[in-house]
Amino acid sequence: MTEVDPPRIDPVRRGEATGEQLAVLEPLGSMGELNIFGTLAVHPRLMRSWLPFGGRLLQGSSLPARTREVVILRTAARCGSDYEWGQHVAIGLDAGLTRTEIVACARPPEDHPWSAADRAVLAAVDEVVGDHVISGSTWSQLVDSGLDDSQLIELTILAGHYAMLAGMLRSVGVLTEGPMPAIGSTEP
Repeated sequence: MTEVDPPRIDPVRRGEATGEQLAVLEPLGSMGELNIFGTLAVHPRLMRSWLPFGGRLLQGSSLPARTREVVILRTAARCGSDYEWGQHVAIGLDAGLTRTEIVACARPPEDHPWSAADRAVLAAVDEVVGDHVISGSTWSQLVDSGLDDSQLIELTILAGHYAMLAGMLRSVGVLTEGPMPAIGSTEP
């Protein structure tokens, strides 16, 4: 996959930020120091609109936290986003994923003894990222696993959102804040 080095757009640092950029970074506290937010702050109006949406998907999800992280990690792996993967390893562990499951999110589903519900989620991500549609059989498996209509909508939007974010992160060249796990690993 194509990598961008050095970054094409440097993140805004608080000491160099405009008033409008500070207004979107300051409410984030120390999280505003992350390169993703510093880079998005280059376009403060867009960031101001994006933050509630991204926050809702991450912190207010109707999906179980473990399922949400399987979706995000699988999307990061499929899209080649080291930044997303590195950030979400720790979040995935906190959500109840094992290190073995996290690593398996980057591998073919048959390489790990996933449950039927997890296999359906992985297939759904692969289909949204690859074909931009969930097949009828995968949709039925998701329904059979107990996901309701709102969760099905959210799953598709979550995978699509993180694929979009991966495209921005990789195209702009957003760097990780330090050593982070590479795709397919849980250790830096």
